[in-house]
Amino acid sequence: MKLFLCEKPSQGRDIAKIVGATKRSDGCIVGDGVTVTWAFGHLLEMTGPEGYGEQYKQWKMASLPIIPQQWQLSVKPEAKKQFKVIQSLLKKATTVIIATDADREGETIARQLLEYCQYKGKTQRLWLSALDDVSIRKGLSSLKSDAETYPLYLAGLGRARADWLVGMNMTRVYTLLGRNAGLQKTVLSVGRVQTPTLRLVVDRDRQITSFIPKPFWSLFLTLNTGTDSFIAEWLPPENVSDEDNRCIHEQAARLVSQHVQKSGQAIVSSVETKRAKESAPLPFDLGTLQQVCSKKWSMGAQQVLTIAQSLYEIHKATTYPRTDCGYLPESMFAEVPHVLAAMIKTDPQVQPLTTRLNPQFKSRAWNDKKISAHHGIIPTMQATELGKMTDEERKVYNLICSHYLAQFFPLHECDKTQVMLSNANQSFRAQGKVIIAAGWKTLFSKDFDDSTSELGIEQNIPALIDGQCCSVTNVDIRVLKTKPPEHFTDGTLIAAMKNAARFVTDERLKQRLKENAGIGTEATRAGIIETLLKRGYLVKKKRFLVSSDTATMLIDAIPDVIKDPGTTALWEQALDSIASGELKLDDFLAKQSVWIGKIVEYAKQQSLVK
Repeated sequence: MKLFLCEKPSQGRDIAKIVGATKRSDGCIVGDGVTVTWAFGHLLEMTGPEGYGEQYKQWKMASLPIIPQQWQLSVKPEAKKQFKVIQSLLKKATTVIIATDADREGETIARQLLEYCQYKGKTQRLWLSALDDVSIRKGLSSLKSDAETYPLYLAGLGRARADWLVGMNMTRVYTLLGRNAGLQKTVLSVGRVQTPTLRLVVDRDRQITSFIPKPFWSLFLTLNTGTDSFIAEWLPPENVSDEDNRCIHEQAARLVSQHVQKSGQAIVSSVETKRAKESAPLPFDLGTLQQVCSKKWSMGAQQVLTIAQSLYEIHKATTYPRTDCGYLPESMFAEVPHVLAAMIKTDPQVQPLTTRLNPQFKSRAWNDKKISAHHGIIPTMQATELGKMTDEERKVYNLICSHYLAQFFPLHECDKTQVMLSNANQSFRAQGKVIIAAGWKTLFSKDFDDSTSELGIEQNIPALIDGQCCSVTNVDIRVLKTKPPEHFTDGTLIAAMKNAARFVTDERLKQRLKENAGIGTEATRAGIIETLLKRGYLVKKKRFLVSSDTATMLIDAIPDVIKDPGTTALWEQALDSIASGELKLDDFLAKQSVWIGKIVEYAKQQSLVK
């Protein structure tokens, strides 16, 4: 018997329909020589410390660190019934086709079940990027070998075991320290990913709290050529500026203002116009989708993931959402007409847009060299019913469609002009632009509008030549104040987690980190934020995420190496190396075990201040 092992019942139903399994049974769907069954995510969980010995049933400092020599799994109590179904089917199966989500966690869910049930038969991998009928048939025609995706499972084990070592040991240490400080009923949870994420928020909140606004002065000239007017900004010299080139000496700004008004003119010293060509934004990866939805509609990261998962699983409207890549395989370019046809059938209002695009235009998105395990989120080749979507689902679906359509529109082109002017020894700058071709930006209204110059003024610069004299018709001094950074939102925190390397100050660690090194993965970041909210470490205030007093106390107590975003980002790089076969799982875990032992011993010597 050929057994398809899926991650969720909905996936099972989609695949069963294609492989001819039609007879419903308890926990599975049966066909001629083929059966489809499913998990409910993780049916197995890592055994808690108490499973490794009586000495761990009570939380005591003396019993730490806990480092298992032989890792154990347990069946989740609520999953026992479905586990028995899968266990029974595996005994009859001659071939298992893993059909869980095509990622590290999906691989781990399936292979842990196979190992736990001691399955010894043939194994293949169905790798799907979409759940519409055409994509499933395409995947079935090109099954991957067992060995091809097995390293993903090893990386999944590495992730789970490293999380366990940090979470179980450090949570016990700091909870016990908390009890000594009077926090009798509080469990102080520490996690490999959640704690560095929390540190980002605590640090940001402290920046805001300790921020002292400082005044600075900006000077703007309204200039006239005789027929046209434009505005230029004073560029203060270094001796009266801060590191951001803002004038911090009021008297200097006043003196320049008086001098310019008295002279009544400014001379053009240079004019430079450049034609700027801008490519369309890539199709979405999950993190970017979460950031845009947070900015546009204040959606939470978990909310966006849930919507994207629904569009993928339920509506079959978009491709696999938990991707970290916005590029598309070149082979999928042949599917463009089918995707566009499905979009029009789903929403006839797309039809007028398709008459303006060029389906033969190949944007930068089509690039095999940029593809990771998954490609960007795009519409599928299967039409769907908009009427069955919620308002939020339609918003996200339309956003995904817009980014796909943008790949077939011309580049956005504009002429950007910068004019430098002088008055005595002072320099002034005017900037503006003229749109030559709107291109793909016609799809996005003002979402990608950059017509406002650095002055905060939208303007067209008139034709000017070097040496031209412009009369000064107005001088405006503005007294401004520096502003603190904003509190994190779901979207900006996701962005910070994706680019953790920029928050690392240790130069040695920086050298070891890739530029895009991140905390967590596309699949886990939203869940980490939700966990921090549920545990009371973060509080939602309108659209902002703010750290609690308990969070601040915990972050102050935890060693830098545990809460440093760079450490976690480095671990993610190591897990990627396991997935690519460059690093052995045993070597990774051996280092983790030694490391956690040292950290626990250090932490035991600390004390918490309530």
